[in-house]
Amino acid sequence: MLLEKIYDVPIGIRILEKVSFLKNLSSVWKNRWHQFNILFLTFLSYSSYHISRKPTSVIKNVLNQNCTGLEPPPGLNISGIGNTWCSWHPFDGQNAGTLLGALDSASLFSYAFGMYMMGLLGERINIRYFLSIGMMLSGFFACLLGLAYWANIHSLTYFLVVQILAGLFQSTGWPGCVAAVGNWFGKNKRGLIMGIWRSHHSIGNIIGTLIAGAFVEEAWGLSFVVPAAIIFGLGLFLFLFLVPDPRAVGCDVPEHAGCLSQTNPTAENAEFENQRNGSMGSTTPGMNEQCEPPSELKADDKEKAISFWRAVRIPGVVEYSFSLFFTKCINYTFLYWLPRYLKDSSETLGSQQAADLSTLFDIGGIFGGVLAGLLSDLTGMSAFTCSGYFILTIPALFIYREFGSVGGAFNMTLLFLVGFLANGPYALITTAVSADLGTHPELKGSTRALATVTAIIDGTGSIGAAIGPLVAGPLSNLGWDYVFYALMMASAMGLLLLTRLMVNEAKAKYGNTNNPHPVTRLAMVKL
Repeated sequence: MLLEKIYDVPIGIRILEKVSFLKNLSSVWKNRWHQFNILFLTFLSYSSYHISRKPTSVIKNVLNQNCTGLEPPPGLNISGIGNTWCSWHPFDGQNAGTLLGALDSASLFSYAFGMYMMGLLGERINIRYFLSIGMMLSGFFACLLGLAYWANIHSLTYFLVVQILAGLFQSTGWPGCVAAVGNWFGKNKRGLIMGIWRSHHSIGNIIGTLIAGAFVEEAWGLSFVVPAAIIFGLGLFLFLFLVPDPRAVGCDVPEHAGCLSQTNPTAENAEFENQRNGSMGSTTPGMNEQCEPPSELKADDKEKAISFWRAVRIPGVVEYSFSLFFTKCINYTFLYWLPRYLKDSSETLGSQQAADLSTLFDIGGIFGGVLAGLLSDLTGMSAFTCSGYFILTIPALFIYREFGSVGGAFNMTLLFLVGFLANGPYALITTAVSADLGTHPELKGSTRALATVTAIIDGTGSIGAAIGPLVAGPLSNLGWDYVFYALMMASAMGLLLLTRLMVNEAKAKYGNTNNPHPVTRLAMVKL
């Protein structure tokens, strides 16, 4: 990243500094204002990514539907077509589930591939440009999906190509937001705050579902176009106001961004205990930080990266990567297929009602993610926390499949509970792991190395996110029981993968208390 690009102050911030209260703030309050601003803008940004990707799950119910009881328009001969005459070709055949699953996976496999690529690209260009362009192009391709409604496009190739391109630019969101937040916040931040920030994906899913559901039965093209306009507009807003680097506005550099920290084991253990007890923003005695001005940083310190295989060998990376693979498999299957399942399993729900009801899964996920971060903070045992969620998810899925069709408040409660449990490991792994690895001795404060590790973990998880909906399509043709059995198996696999880390956590907590850097100190530190 060129030095002049680091100090590229957005025009919106320049105006605010001249005409608003910002020019009179002390350095401390100015720093806090910008920290709040970065949390707010990245929250809006990643929420909008999920708003724009959610409509695909909602419109499944109109792309392929049972038309029995509906009156065909005058002049339409439905003889030989069957009860799918009102569906949207090519999703009107017996293989509709497979085609709809392929539609999801075209985007998700592209997203997974993009995660590996965009994580590296995001460290080499200005994050403001990276995020803004990614958001606007994501909106553009979402709009193209909606235009198929008015242009009367029925080409499967068109839908697949647009989904692939949309998924590629959707992958700019997570690396960009993580990098921006990581530049502004040091290690000593409470997990609860970041747990709340991490709810952006659930908030985005809820808003995206409600928007798409409002238009799905009248003009499903608007289910894409309205979210596309939102993410495009917010992309322009970020371009005007996002400050990705504190040095651009003369603010303090946090501990792990461009700082070389020498710690001794005693000091690091003290830091561990302080964070465990909820301390915020304090510097641990015994830590000597050397933050050089950006112009004086050595080239090796600014440019140092680690290889893919060296990153993989860092303790915990492989286990958490594949555990995230299975937890995203569960979450994204619900993300893309829940409205369809709700309509299929009910005789009274329409497409909009099914979409609205599905938001309970994401509402539960907000609370589940926050509680996971809080429990992990209190116990210092992230693997145990994730494992507890995995264990409880299995019976919750079974109970929901068996009794969820009862309807009413009982169905809503079960759906909330499943979302609560399924989202806990997802939220915890995607926030805690990257932050902990940022303090690992292997990385020595390299933000570029941190981006590589983050891309490996979330990229692997994104492959699971692509496989889940792809498998759910053909399985749903056989019966929804098979889909739920597959999700239970995924939860069990996520649990088994954390076994070694749970043993290490138990040893670190109750055995070898002198271990200065236990692998699973994850929830003590959040980006």
